Amino acid sequence: MNESRTTREARHPEPDAGVGPARVLARLALLCLAGAVAAVVAGTGHILILLLGLAGLGLAGAGLWWALAHRGLARLLGAALAITAPVGVLVLYAVSGLWVVAVVALAAWTAALGCARSALRRLRKPHGMHTRAVRPPRRAVLIMNPRSGGGKVGRFGLVERAEALGARVILLDLDTDPDPVALARQAVAEGADLLGVAGGDGTQALVAGVAAEHGLPFMVVTAGTRNHFAMDLGLDRDDPVSSLEALSNGVELRVDLGDISGRPFVNTASFGTYAHIVQSPDYRDAKAATALDQLPDLLTGDAGAALNARTDDEALEAPQAVLVSNNPYARADPLTGGRRERLDTGALGVIAVRVGGAVQAAELALLGERASGITTLTSRSVVVESDEESIPVAVDGEALTLPPPVVCTVRPSALRVRVPRHRPGAPYVAPTVDWYRVLRLAFDRSPYGHEKHDRAAAARHHDQNQEQRDV
Repeated sequence: MNESRTTREARHPEPDAGVGPARVLARLALLCLAGAVAAVVAGTGHILILLLGLAGLGLAGAGLWWALAHRGLARLLGAALAITAPVGVLVLYAVSGLWVVAVVALAAWTAALGCARSALRRLRKPHGMHTRAVRPPRRAVLIMNPRSGGGKVGRFGLVERAEALGARVILLDLDTDPDPVALARQAVAEGADLLGVAGGDGTQALVAGVAAEHGLPFMVVTAGTRNHFAMDLGLDRDDPVSSLEALSNGVELRVDLGDISGRPFVNTASFGTYAHIVQSPDYRDAKAATALDQLPDLLTGDAGAALNARTDDEALEAPQAVLVSNNPYARADPLTGGRRERLDTGALGVIAVRVGGAVQAAELALLGERASGITTLTSRSVVVESDEESIPVAVDGEALTLPPPVVCTVRPSALRVRVPRHRPGAPYVAPTVDWYRVLRLAFDRSPYGHEKHDRAAAARHHDQNQEQRDV
């Protein structure tokens, strides 16, 4: 199937298309940044107090580390420091009369960040994944977990609504420990032409693997708790009924599928600290208490398997935690609501964390995801190794143990996903501000340099692959 040049340009806009407004915002960002610096300079008479303010933030980070990595009195003292250090900074600023400078500097810095992010977004606004029109399925089979999401299947009447649209529904009997993979394979053998899941991301991944294996379209009904995969597909997580529109008025996406030692995953595979914690049988009922009980031994290396990881281009030595995602996250915070801008880049996202003590914890508090203890990159494969016979892994929230080396790969465009034609879309996540790029954008006509050529070549390659699949 051939596409017109206009259609291609709409899907892959040239980066210069939004340079004009973006350049204005970039210059405004630099102006606000200069205002923040000027406010700080104006308070140079109180330079010691300014430095004490930064030290207070660092102490808060160190206190948080002690609270998490220790027990008993050290934990109490750490928690107290994490709370009192910021409060002490505020009191110090108020007493010294420096609070006006601090407020002005903070306001200017906040405005600078907002303008910079808006400039970068306008310069290259993420475009949606390619969709194609499809006919409604004739023998759709939906596997539903009646307990998922606190009973959304029953609360929203999903069984009756799906059957009214011609789908066959299989309810999981959780008392018999059902196997979603076996149920999906049986449905395929009986002639299913679409497989769908109303349940958690773990169940979705298993059934998605069967759909990809047989080249069948896959459908997500937002009946889970977090619905992370559904969010990145642009589905309405608050209205599971709207997902069923894909049965009658749907379009199809081609997305990537992660693979961990032969098991599919749609979101993430986690190693290290988080993976150890979710292995505990008490985690489901008492997440915070279980984490606080286990973190001291995990963070100090007294428990858990020592890990090493290799990507295509880099070795990660002894990380405390490694998160491998099916396509990279926009920012290094997937556990706090981050999202992936695309699910069809053909790459894994990798976030590795190594905090060796209070000093690095303080750095993390000051620099966030730019701290030296956090590594973010992309790769086609990730190999996680350990001297242990098996290592804990959390795959789409499910607790597993796997023998090392554990190999994670990505299967580009392996999954055909059926989604409603009309859906709200995924929420925008502001990009991490790169001030060097903002500076080039403000004063240089080629803010991306050679990247423009690289993206054009990548777009042509994507188009060629898409045309071959459409044919």
